[in-house]
Amino acid sequence: MALNKRNPYFLLVLATILWGGNFVIGRAATDSMPPFTLSVLRWCTAFIIFLPFAWPHLKKEHALLKKNWHILILMSITGIAGFNSLLYLALHYTTSINASLVNTSTPIMIYILSFFILRESLNRNQMIGTVLSLAGLIFILSKGSLAVLVNFSFDSGDFIVLAAVVCWSIYSILIKRYTGILPGYSTFLVCMAVGILVLSPLAYYETFILKIPVVWSTSAIFTIFYTGVFASIVAFISWNTAVVKVGANKAGIFLNLIPVFAVIFAVLFIGETLMWYQLAGGLSVIAGVYLSARPIPAEQKSILRDKEFYS
Repeated sequence: MALNKRNPYFLLVLATILWGGNFVIGRAATDSMPPFTLSVLRWCTAFIIFLPFAWPHLKKEHALLKKNWHILILMSITGIAGFNSLLYLALHYTTSINASLVNTSTPIMIYILSFFILRESLNRNQMIGTVLSLAGLIFILSKGSLAVLVNFSFDSGDFIVLAAVVCWSIYSILIKRYTGILPGYSTFLVCMAVGILVLSPLAYYETFILKIPVVWSTSAIFTIFYTGVFASIVAFISWNTAVVKVGANKAGIFLNLIPVFAVIFAVLFIGETLMWYQLAGGLSVIAGVYLSARPIPAEQKSILRDKEFYS
């Protein structure tokens, strides 16, 4: 595709711009459509657009996918159905700025879950970075208020974002574990299909049981198109293409741009205000993530030895 010819750093920034916009679009859409319905419409759109590109891969790789069907179902539930739907649900109760800042704790959550699930040890930088990020996260959730902490009176929307972060972290661990085993395009297509099947009963419940209507308008159609095409397909291809060229570690740092773009878009387009506790807590979370991603001197020497060995 044409995106493959782009500068990888341009692609990383493009992906984070589109994902940052997803928070603001999701917040703006709360008055026009319920969260699970939006998620279904998003992934149906993405599936239709992505099908021609992934179909040739699916025909060749269906036996491998069938062999790992249980992993694909778990990836679909966490990465496609769980994360996005919980995020859109959370945006009914919290601001897009808060949601994007809470979402920056994802790398730290991955470290924590990897420690408990995969038994991966944490180095010194990761332990210090985890503490720093968790402190910033608590500061955001409590709005910098000791009274909120003491009374445990947090916003429900922020906790829903945390649940979404857990889903995405599990999905990321599965991606890491099965990289080189599961092919990219066909896996993504199957996960979208399974995710749509999982979400459809919930969307049906919203529409026909709870009778929450979709308010069709130009902005509603734009929301579905943006989330289905730009926040899903374009961002996915941009990110994955760039990661192959620059490596996961370098690319991971760019994820910190998502809340930056989300804040800019939220202030410019939907009138949100960046609060002092969001800025302070967000900087603490990002600093912790940055510190966690830095190798300790012993690891740097190991990396250099590996480069010498393979060169």
